[in-house]
Amino acid sequence: MGIRTGNEYINALKSRQPEIWLGGEKVTDVVNHDVFRQPVKEIAKLYDLQHDPEYQDRITHICSETGERANNSFLLPRTAEDIKARSEAFEVHARATFGLMGRTPDFLNTVVTNMAGNPWFLDKYNPDWSKNLIEYYNYIKKNDLFLTHAIINPQNDRSKASYEQEDLFTHLGVVEEKPDGLIVRGAKMLATLAPITDEVIIYSFPGFQPGDERYALAFAVPVDTPGLKLLCREQMQDGTRSVFDHPLASRFEEMDAVLAFEDVLVPWNRVFMYNNVEAANLLYSKTGINQQPAHQSGVRGYVKLEFATEVACKLADSIGVDQYLNVQTDLGELVQNVETIRALLRVAEQEYETMPTGEVRPAAAPLETIRGMLPKMYPRAIEVMQIIGAGGLLMSPTAADFENQELRSHLDKYYAGREGVSAEERVHLFKLAWDLCGEAFGQRLLQYERYYTGDPIRKRAIFYNQYKRNKQFTSVEQALAASPPLKKQVTKAK
Repeated sequence: MGIRTGNEYINALKSRQPEIWLGGEKVTDVVNHDVFRQPVKEIAKLYDLQHDPEYQDRITHICSETGERANNSFLLPRTAEDIKARSEAFEVHARATFGLMGRTPDFLNTVVTNMAGNPWFLDKYNPDWSKNLIEYYNYIKKNDLFLTHAIINPQNDRSKASYEQEDLFTHLGVVEEKPDGLIVRGAKMLATLAPITDEVIIYSFPGFQPGDERYALAFAVPVDTPGLKLLCREQMQDGTRSVFDHPLASRFEEMDAVLAFEDVLVPWNRVFMYNNVEAANLLYSKTGINQQPAHQSGVRGYVKLEFATEVACKLADSIGVDQYLNVQTDLGELVQNVETIRALLRVAEQEYETMPTGEVRPAAAPLETIRGMLPKMYPRAIEVMQIIGAGGLLMSPTAADFENQELRSHLDKYYAGREGVSAEERVHLFKLAWDLCGEAFGQRLLQYERYYTGDPIRKRAIFYNQYKRNKQFTSVEQALAASPPLKKQVTKAK
């Protein structure tokens, strides 16, 4: 089949009936549901880009094994050109959503590609696992499927391990083995965009200990597998709000869900790991799924930060406050942050690392630095936006007000910006900014960026410890060696 169109993606959604719960009700027609209708269209546009002559050669390639086109996110990089090809695909996808949808299909395509591209790792533990993973990779690539994932346990009693929770299956674990597969029970989060995906893949962050064996597992199932419940959070928009009033929230709501597995059967050919704490703890580091997907998230984060910075700049310009030194200083800081992330990405891509298998990976240190800086830079961009917009963000009239002829002349007079910026233009821009910095939609984006890769404090500490292990601090030794030992200096002075 190769690359899908948007219509083929939508028809696939219509053909399934996953158990989706939202607001106490079961969603039976996700494609036409108010909350999901527009996000479905936005994802469909990404699939259509693959067939657009302007983008096709930039974001897809001809697969040498099948002769069919595939998205570049299914490409395991073996050359610097491959890294560039993937980078361009990531950026095209990110720009189509202004970086506001974090889990577009290219993200998990990259994850599965790297798992399947390093079969030697799972082969050590069970050759069937690597065989299953390679077959699954070929399956999702051939059918161009959209995956969600859930890799974190619910926030129950975090002071206890999974097996110590009050219920043995609060966290997702294996109940029993059957001739046709594993029976799994329990919950995982945070499955972003799950209701409008084709499949769900489960794996976990490292950190397993003896006793966690039943929770150390990885597998994939269709999103409509019997027994799988998708428990959605409250929506950030109801799908009926004006696009003029909410130009971003009305389009890019990225629903999150907890996945509850109630004695779900996972066929053996979909099991990638089971009952092995060591393998679960090493999966990230050995298969590159902590590094290649960081390239996708780095590009996506760069586009998102650049967009927020542009909104802040336009906001200031629209009311003429970017003439003031303090505003120029704040905006200059945001622009420099964007340039920092862009530079780190280019360094990561140019100073790539070659693995013994021949795979090349963007350099880890600059990618991890991006992961450490974005949780601070993005909130700062939002803060500057709030400071510049100030009370003006709270006083925007609606599209309906502008359409009322009795009000229109008053709005044109009182809501105009600096010379040359009409009231409608200024209000529309402020509403765009409000979606990012005031609406629940924007607050979700903020929280998402803060914790995109987990606890930022712990992540930065891990980064430092790795840096210390690999760094000899030789320049300090050289500086100290330039002066003679204190005892000799004293002796000489006498």
